[in-house]
Amino acid sequence: VQLQASGGGLVQAGGSLRLSCVASGRIGSSYNMAWFRQAPGEERWIVAAVSRTGSSTYYPDSVKGRFTISRDNAKNTLYLQMNSLKPEDTAVYYCAAKGSGTWYSITPRSYDYWGQGTQVTVSS
Repeated sequence: VQLQASGGGLVQAGGSLRLSCVASGRIGSSYNMAWFRQAPGEERWIVAAVSRTGSSTYYPDSVKGRFTISRDNAKNTLYLQMNSLKPEDTAVYYCAAKGSGTWYSITPRSYDYWGQGTQVTVSS
């Protein structure tokens, strides 16, 4: 499985962006998926996760109510809708696929495949 993330860019505080992550292979219902972000000098943190079928989602408090993760298994595509963006959301955003164990984990090493990252910059 290869993951290709896109949709990042520069946006003003309060604005919105929609990230996409296309899988080269069939992710279908085989993988749980997640979005992480990493700011310069910081660790990689989870911002959203979705189960194989899309029936379960997870968000940390820092983005809950502002970010929405979704997936279209027929299109092998994962999405992250980001609203009410804040300067502290600035980071490189990565999509990730998890094939075994619990349906999500906040630990990056639990994920099997990673996209290349897309930069999101929120200006104040």
